[in-house]
Amino acid sequence: MGRTQALLRAIPWALSLLSGLLVGGCFPPFDTHGLSWLPWVALTPLCWALWMLPAPQSAGKQAWRSFLLGWLCGTVSFLVSLFWITTVTVLGWILLSLVVGLYHGLWGLFAGCLLRPLGEGGGMPDSKAWLGNGRNLLVSLLASAAWVAVEWLRETLFSGFGWNPLGVALRHNIPLIQLAGITGTAGLTFLCVLGSAMIVITVERLRREIQTGGMRPHVDFFASVFLVVLVFGYGMKKISSPTGALTTLRVAGIQGNVPVYDYWNSKCEGRIMEGYLRQSRQALAGNPDLVIWPEAATPRPLLLDEIIYSQVKGLTAGTDADFLIGSVHYTQEPRGDYNSAILLKKHAESAEIYNKVHLVPFGEFVPFRHSFPLLAWIVGNRVSYDFDPGKGPALLELDTKPVKLGPLICFEDTLGDLTRRSAQLGAQLLVTLTNDGWFEHSVATRQHLANAQLRTVETGLPMIRVADTGVTCVIDPFGRIVQTLHGDHDDTFIEGVLQAQIRVPAHPVTTFYTRHGNLFAHTCLGLTLVAALAGWLLSRKRNPEGLSPRFHT
Repeated sequence: MGRTQALLRAIPWALSLLSGLLVGGCFPPFDTHGLSWLPWVALTPLCWALWMLPAPQSAGKQAWRSFLLGWLCGTVSFLVSLFWITTVTVLGWILLSLVVGLYHGLWGLFAGCLLRPLGEGGGMPDSKAWLGNGRNLLVSLLASAAWVAVEWLRETLFSGFGWNPLGVALRHNIPLIQLAGITGTAGLTFLCVLGSAMIVITVERLRREIQTGGMRPHVDFFASVFLVVLVFGYGMKKISSPTGALTTLRVAGIQGNVPVYDYWNSKCEGRIMEGYLRQSRQALAGNPDLVIWPEAATPRPLLLDEIIYSQVKGLTAGTDADFLIGSVHYTQEPRGDYNSAILLKKHAESAEIYNKVHLVPFGEFVPFRHSFPLLAWIVGNRVSYDFDPGKGPALLELDTKPVKLGPLICFEDTLGDLTRRSAQLGAQLLVTLTNDGWFEHSVATRQHLANAQLRTVETGLPMIRVADTGVTCVIDPFGRIVQTLHGDHDDTFIEGVLQAQIRVPAHPVTTFYTRHGNLFAHTCLGLTLVAALAGWLLSRKRNPEGLSPRFHT
């Protein structure tokens, strides 16, 4: 009997653990086409644990258990999907997963303490629980809105960590992800959670209806399916619609495949520059309009080092091509140390500069370095000084053709709001300069690409990504990867040149998301807060002494 009770108590935690594994498995390297269904069911075990299994009689115990179930799911999902961080730090991988998992704990608290009583009908008889179309649909919609809300908080608070929102897992379904042009990736996340929630509710409803022999039309389920079909139809129409005027831009992306720590070794500087110069000469044979080097490609500051600058200037002498080069840049007035993208024009006689806006915590700066020295002590000499953030998004305008670039550096192409602000300024082509070599030949580079694909759909703009190592590729405005630099057996960790002809919109059509940003996510956050407040007030009214109602199972 004791073993049976222990097993029953362990079931909710096992289901939460299973959901964490499934959510983590929605992203590379596990997201094969054969598992395209996974995002739709990943949260079903957690929802079942929160809604359908016996719950504690105490309101406090129920709240605490719901939070911990959500936290466990979130932590496990990040431990699975962020395993590549172990190439740099095992402790950081564990701590980061524990911290960002807290947001899913908040969702568990909301789903277990507000949505479960709502689905059960409050004080209604047990025979009526989970049988109402309206209540069931409301529970599913609020569950989806709340997950979107906590993901937005994760992407925003404390510098933000926007990596791998659940909606990214749908990126292989090109028609469906066109919704991101309206709602951002948040809308895709909403659909995924809606699918899991409705599956759980429908299974429980069928079980109860079979027991009572009272089958009724499942309007709630079919309304959810109809919404997904409607979104798919919208995407098909968008993809097949004619495009406006296009400008063909010939671009050469240089992937140096330089080991990241060689950039810090003065003995490697000559070899690094020789490699980029040699590949650039090879690229110039294709008569490109633009040659791109990746993030921080020059071992010393391009515009401040006479030797490196003269080498690059000599390269530009025999061509009309513009050069976009990632480099560190320093200024005196005002004083600043920047991770920059520098556009050299007119044979390197003039330059335009974009300074990276969103810096990576513990990579490009240490938060509270001076006010909380313990953090700096833990990081040690891995981040010896802090970069300064740029003032904001900027456009770089080519001299060879009338095209405006929206530059992004490193993980900035995982941030929807920052990318759309570049589109708002009038960018026609998104350009990402990155160096994913910090995480060696890990899956980090594929996850980085997966997140970047949604930026093109959100803004309706094509993108070229140029990596020091990782994935150098071209993505069209619908999120399709149309060209990739790779070697034998599709190996992307190579040295090489990507020669691409990119069809750039002459007059980009501004998407709803570009104009209004995260309006959908903000609406979901507002609905979640209103629902939480309403639920708390109702519970206080029904139970003035703070006693919880009995949960029926």
